[in-house]
Amino acid sequence: MPFLPVGGQAVIEGVMMRSPSRIAVAVRRADGSFTTMQRTFESVTRRVKPLSLPVVRGAVSLFETMFIGITALNFSADEAAKDDPSEVAKTAASGGAEGAKPSEGGIPPLVQALTVAFSLTLGMLLFVVMPAKLTPILQNLLGWHGRMAFGLVDGALRLIVFVLYLLLISQWSEMARVLGFHGAEHKAIHALEAGVELTPENVQKFSRLHPRCGTTFLFIVVVISIVLFTFIGKPANIGQHLLRIACMPLIAGIAFEFIRLGGKYFGNPIVRAVMWPGMQFQLLTTREPDLDMCATAIASLNLVKDDPTVLAMQKAGGMKEVSFIQ
Repeated sequence: MPFLPVGGQAVIEGVMMRSPSRIAVAVRRADGSFTTMQRTFESVTRRVKPLSLPVVRGAVSLFETMFIGITALNFSADEAAKDDPSEVAKTAASGGAEGAKPSEGGIPPLVQALTVAFSLTLGMLLFVVMPAKLTPILQNLLGWHGRMAFGLVDGALRLIVFVLYLLLISQWSEMARVLGFHGAEHKAIHALEAGVELTPENVQKFSRLHPRCGTTFLFIVVVISIVLFTFIGKPANIGQHLLRIACMPLIAGIAFEFIRLGGKYFGNPIVRAVMWPGMQFQLLTTREPDLDMCATAIASLNLVKDDPTVLAMQKAGGMKEVSFIQ
């Protein structure tokens, strides 16, 4: 099956899809209709040559994906609020006209940037700093000492935090529908890559797991960090903690190349076996979608699938490069 340069993300009651030059979001309204948003987008890695170099492009793609994701979530939240009776009541109570819409301005770019910065900082504290602080305590309890032992315990803690994070998401009742839309997004992309007619019934037949999913990417980041941080050794001061944090863009870039090669050669049984562990974590971040969710994913995908780059890749039999993670 060829892999195409199309990715996406689940949002509130909808799906965001992106291609090399387009972004689209489709949100399902309470009456069953769709409201959509689409805009052109070209990655800076396609415009600035040095940023398209291996490893570098992965780190850049990660930041771009976060900003695009927040924009899509902002749009879906605004649309979902229009169907929320409590929001209508608030508007009426504040003196707004009947049927008045929520603010169309959305989240300002500065707030989006601060949100990304906060998310990255929290992630660094949970996945990098906290395990390093707890590792010496566990080492003393276990009687394991030395650089290798520190790296293994530190890495094990990081993996445990990652699994607990995914388990929390999977058990959060408010996230159930979002996880269903995430599954629909994967299935729709599988269907496009398989070349079948994009109908809800056809889409639903495909797997909800996809090799290029961000969940698998995060798992690979954790695994690579275990190896790299073992070589760096135990951080003894703030500077060495900052060194580990500074390595994260490098780790993300390496993980991106791994994902890129995994998508390109996924037909190889050895590659499938290597990708298998990371893909299993998607069972926690996706759920089997219903037909309405699949229809929403199709509505979003239809807005980007005619991207000239996607059409060219379809004609050529599949992608040669992966420009982003879905």
